[in-house]
Amino acid sequence: MASKPPKGDPVQDAPQVAEAQHAAAGLPAIGHTLRMAQQQMGVRRTALTLLRVNQKDGFDCPGCAWPEPDHRHKAEFCENGAKAVAEEATLRRVTPDFFAAHPVTDLATRSGYWLGQQGRITHPMYLAEDAERYEPVSWERAFDIIAEEIAALDSPDESVFYTSGRTSNEAAFLYQLFARELGTNNLPDCSNMCHESSGSALTETIGVGKGSVLLEDLHKSDLIIVAGQNPGTNHPRMLSALEKAKNNGAKIITVNPLPEAGLERFKNPQTAQGMLKGTALTDLFLQIRLGGDQALFRLLNKLILETEGAVDEEFVREHTHGYEEFVRAARDADWDETLRATGLTRDRIEDALRMVLASKRTVVCWAMGLTQHKHAVPTIREVVNFLLLRGNIGRTGAGVCPVRGHSNVQGDRTMGIFERPAPAFLDALEKEFGFAPPRHHGLDVVRAIKALRDGDAKVFFAMGGNFVAASPDTDVTEAAMRRARLTVHVSTKLNRSHAVTGARALILPTLGRTERDLQGSGEQVVTVEDSMGMVHASRGRLEPASDQLLSEPAIVCRLARRVLGSASRTPWEEFEKDYATVRDRIARVVPGFEDFNAKIARPGGFTLPHAPRDERRFPTATGKANFTAAPVEYPAVPKGRLLLQTLRSHDQYNTTIYGLDDRYRGIKNGRRVVLIHPDDAADLGLADGTYADLVSEWQDGIERRAPGFRVVHYPTARGCAAAYYPETNVLVPLDATADTSNTPASKSVVVRLEQSAID
Repeated sequence: MASKPPKGDPVQDAPQVAEAQHAAAGLPAIGHTLRMAQQQMGVRRTALTLLRVNQKDGFDCPGCAWPEPDHRHKAEFCENGAKAVAEEATLRRVTPDFFAAHPVTDLATRSGYWLGQQGRITHPMYLAEDAERYEPVSWERAFDIIAEEIAALDSPDESVFYTSGRTSNEAAFLYQLFARELGTNNLPDCSNMCHESSGSALTETIGVGKGSVLLEDLHKSDLIIVAGQNPGTNHPRMLSALEKAKNNGAKIITVNPLPEAGLERFKNPQTAQGMLKGTALTDLFLQIRLGGDQALFRLLNKLILETEGAVDEEFVREHTHGYEEFVRAARDADWDETLRATGLTRDRIEDALRMVLASKRTVVCWAMGLTQHKHAVPTIREVVNFLLLRGNIGRTGAGVCPVRGHSNVQGDRTMGIFERPAPAFLDALEKEFGFAPPRHHGLDVVRAIKALRDGDAKVFFAMGGNFVAASPDTDVTEAAMRRARLTVHVSTKLNRSHAVTGARALILPTLGRTERDLQGSGEQVVTVEDSMGMVHASRGRLEPASDQLLSEPAIVCRLARRVLGSASRTPWEEFEKDYATVRDRIARVVPGFEDFNAKIARPGGFTLPHAPRDERRFPTATGKANFTAAPVEYPAVPKGRLLLQTLRSHDQYNTTIYGLDDRYRGIKNGRRVVLIHPDDAADLGLADGTYADLVSEWQDGIERRAPGFRVVHYPTARGCAAAYYPETNVLVPLDATADTSNTPASKSVVVRLEQSAID
């Protein structure tokens, strides 16, 4: 039997701290998975649901975007994927009675953990202007309210349409179509806060803003470099791929400020040997200082250039541009500066070089540890330089591998969720639907917050996600949201964004990935694209949590009919009845999706074309892969200050908090902890177990404070610190963003630590 949700918020200000672990998964992961699933779903529902996750005839995990292998295990899910499924398929319900008992002021005092634990939202809810509580509202009235507020705008560009990475391809395509028929490109999404830097760098250098490897490439590689990523928590099924690569003879270099259990040893729960002993994954750990990655790869590139026969001269000559300028910049790389920037020793870098030179097929994987810095884009460009030098793009077992987060974040971008759409995409949209889409660029996440703050945007509509908690500069973001005339959230569960509202607010409850979707033509399927460009169908099997839920495509279609009216020639009603008709249109607009419906009928789906990977063809401005030569940057940290990175705990996925433990790091029953190297803590006079306020320092002189964090002495890189988000998003200035991509620089926040009033 499932357990009831907590009535009160658990006390989180006295976390317990034990030794960090040195292996991931194994029996503890199985036990934890089953316990949390049973609490949400009960025993029978747990068994029926988890066995359908990531199966070819089942539903796609609503967690991360890691691809599924062609041969699936019966249990093709990880611990955090099971948690995501359990939270969605929970038997707990948030009914109108709940909202009657909890005014918005009460919800605003609750933690994200408590809000999420209450269960699935069952009815559309409306918060009228100056009202204290949400009240139930009909779908018809909800769409009328949205239409009223949009009609009152002076321009469609006063509206913002945000997308989370959970949204299916079909819903995303319809959503951007509606926004552009309305007349705006204000389509910010969660990519703006995570892998926008990757897309910016890769589009410029190789012509495609996605990774160039398939799962099989990892299995066939000689060397895998994992930089700025913690797969044991954020993409646990990636550990299986790394294990297979190791068994095939690959070496692994880990580049990260923190040692992470999942990259030390993986205890594969699918095998007896894995459960007992596990597989050591990392061969060389480069414990780099935050923001030092560009300097590291630049020096490695210099050393490759200085090694006779190390450069793939034929590849460089035939397929690249800008090599000479890059060589001049690389030859200027300085050992002393690199050691300062990285905190590494010369011996460790030379060890890495030997492994690089011994590899004929190299893959570089990365995540937020590279993308969320001011110099994130030039850092990733330098990674591309590193791979181009030895011909490691367009070769089996080699390439770039940005590991995406949410399950369809890459697919949403492919479907046109982008504030700066390519002219070719808009041309295809205009040809197919017979209207002139706007050509001026719209707002990304940071610019949308500024527009709301300044009164230039008045309607905010979110297709999933938890925008308030995910965004930087929490106080500024919340004040901006409260200036809106209307905020709307399409959601499955409660989160912080429902308690920080505009003058009026709507919560529109939607089907989850696990649930059966019945429309006018019968049972529907949706599709998703994983981190490696594989597209496949997802079929929900559970009965919906309420008969009042609408699917995301249905919500968009009904909204479009109400807002656009007879002026729109798009067959919104037909699209709602049969998603196959949506896919027919996608097939004519988005390259690679020809015969879309036929392709997803195949078990396992299909792979999107990728010119650099498939043909060694680079659709850049030069027609070749571009070497770049940006100046080396790394964060400057004043004396007595630390450089903070925000990160997830193991009981967390993005802003969803499943529990209060971070098992691998030894943290239990609390989230307000700051991890600091013992020597740095000693220099600052901070004993383990004391409490400190974290205060960020930025050029605007504004004090941003996160109070009451327990100091934990931890073996992070010297001069660096780490703490969980969203609690520390308050410290990230809205203007502290990556050049080019405008991604919040959440991995390089200069902070000082002050004694807390709690102590």
